[in-house]
Amino acid sequence: MAKKKETKSGKATSKTTAKQAEVNDEVKNELKTEKEKFLRLFAEFENFKRRTAKERLELFSTASEELMVALLPILDDFDRASNAIENENELVTGFVLIKNKLVDVLKSKGLSQFDVNIGDEFNADIHEAVTQIDAPSKKMKGKIIDIIEKGYKLGEKIIRYPKVVIGK
Repeated sequence: MAKKKETKSGKATSKTTAKQAEVNDEVKNELKTEKEKFLRLFAEFENFKRRTAKERLELFSTASEELMVALLPILDDFDRASNAIENENELVTGFVLIKNKLVDVLKSKGLSQFDVNIGDEFNADIHEAVTQIDAPSKKMKGKIIDIIEKGYKLGEKIIRYPKVVIGK
């Protein structure tokens, strides 16, 4: 009889050990799953922090964009007026001083003029074609014939594309 009791307790111990090993494996799998979830969540949070920091910087750098866009037509009028009244010396001098002061203030806020010249190759990504006219020569086909409005950047962002006439 003693042998039978030992066999039963040996079987019971091996069953208990097997159950413990099974529970251990389940706990390890759950722990592994939870660690993976945690790492993904942590990485997602880090990406969120980087993205919001970048958006915040962009917002601060272009916060005055609306004001700049509103002031650009005034700057265009100054350019047109200065081209139209080049005979009146004192008037032009005062006018040029005001224009230069406005340009300096806008530059200090991050505004820069987009460099476009007559004869440059037209690029739809950075120019806005207002119209096409017959090119004066074959060299000018697909190139900028006239600049209607200058383009401007605020920081690195283009806030107004230059409006140009291109040759066909």
